[in-house]
Amino acid sequence: MGGKCPHRSVKKRRYSHKTARRTKFLINGDDMVYDALKKPEVERPSLPVDEDLPGMGQYYCLHCDRYFANVSVRDEHFKTKRHRKRVKLMMGPAPHTQLDADLAAGMGMPDNGPKLMAIVRLMNQL
Repeated sequence: MGGKCPHRSVKKRRYSHKTARRTKFLINGDDMVYDALKKPEVERPSLPVDEDLPGMGQYYCLHCDRYFANVSVRDEHFKTKRHRKRVKLMMGPAPHTQLDADLAAGMGMPDNGPKLMAIVRLMNQL
């Protein structure tokens, strides 16, 4: 009746999906990374030592908001297509923010039209 699934990749895909969902909320948004990149080099703080992060938190890619285990892994990451696309994206115009999304959805400042008294004055002049 039971037994192993003939398609072993299904189980693997399910676990990778869970990992992706878990890490989705831990990364900075594009607008936060963009703001950090626009700060001068002097204002950026040095990386503190953190035992919970890979490589004690010392090997970091600011564009991709990722930590790496050592220098060689980070340098290999700098050569990847994903990193180059991310750098190109961050050098362009500013990414959308939550304010842009709210305004597009019609949740910004209300546009109530002209004042009622102004309409009454216009009617009296005619």
